[in-house]
Amino acid sequence: MLQDEPGTLTYENRMTSSYEVAVGPYGAITRDTYYELLVQCKYIGTTVAALVVEVSKVPAPIPVAAPGPLRVELRLGNGVCNTKGCNEELVAYNSFYQDAEYPILKVLRDPVYVEVRMLERTDPNLVLTLGRCWVTSDPNPYSLPQWDLLINGCPYRDDRYLTRLIPVDSSSGLTYPSHYRRFVFKMFTFVATGGQTPSKKGMYIHCDAAVCQPSLTNNCEPRCSRKKIAGSVQKIVRPETTMVSSGGISITSPSTE
Repeated sequence: MLQDEPGTLTYENRMTSSYEVAVGPYGAITRDTYYELLVQCKYIGTTVAALVVEVSKVPAPIPVAAPGPLRVELRLGNGVCNTKGCNEELVAYNSFYQDAEYPILKVLRDPVYVEVRMLERTDPNLVLTLGRCWVTSDPNPYSLPQWDLLINGCPYRDDRYLTRLIPVDSSSGLTYPSHYRRFVFKMFTFVATGGQTPSKKGMYIHCDAAVCQPSLTNNCEPRCSRKKIAGSVQKIVRPETTMVSSGGISITSPSTE
């Protein structure tokens, strides 16, 4: 309530408490205390002063850079050399199997050309890295049996037919070569547990992929030793990874033509 008297300006607020009442079938009760509070402020003066209020803007928040979700794709090259002397490894990645073509057919020891690429990124400073790549006979990447192709991005040393890493650089014609990883291995099939019978099941390739940013101490390349010695593949602490898988690959007999 505002009261304006000669030479005096009075502001008055009156507050009263509310209380809770419990109503029963035969009466009502409360356990709360009732009170009343009067607040009164008097201002004495004969002039009116203008009050200027300045509202300052809150500074904009500091921008935060954080990596978004990583989307990767694993696909198999199907390019074929049609001229004498062409580089089969380069031509193989000129075209790729489409989803409708799976499961694809391969003869034992045929080369299988694998490419893992990063999608929806345009930063040339990012580098795609591979951790473990392996094969299963079931689409489930955690199923057994399994066979390793790469460990920490390096060829699995206990395989007689070593997986080979294929460099991807500016000569590939790709806009962002560092967003790609390629390797090739010889086709194989699993052997049934407890016997020597080759499995007739198909196979599926799986890879763990991550993004790396090069620094003075890390060029994001796998550290692989050519000699099979203890510790030939160094243990690398990797950032959060994304798993990617291929379509099915089936074994077929060699052509008799």
